[in-house]
Amino acid sequence: MPVSRHGSTKTMGVLTIGGLVVVTAYSVVLGSNGWLWFGWVVLGLLTLAMIVTQSG
Repeated sequence: MPVSRHGSTKTMGVLTIGGLVVVTAYSVVLGSNGWLWFGWVVLGLLTLAMIVTQSG
């Protein structure tokens, strides 16, 4: 069953926001970790790219 691009973009957005919450909570509890923030930025850029390509 194929997944629509809109659905996958929405899923990526939810994962990006969820990732931000997790990375922020981790940073508050255990201290900042640069690799986690780097990973979140990469995830955010991938999500942004999906949004741009969907609307274009």
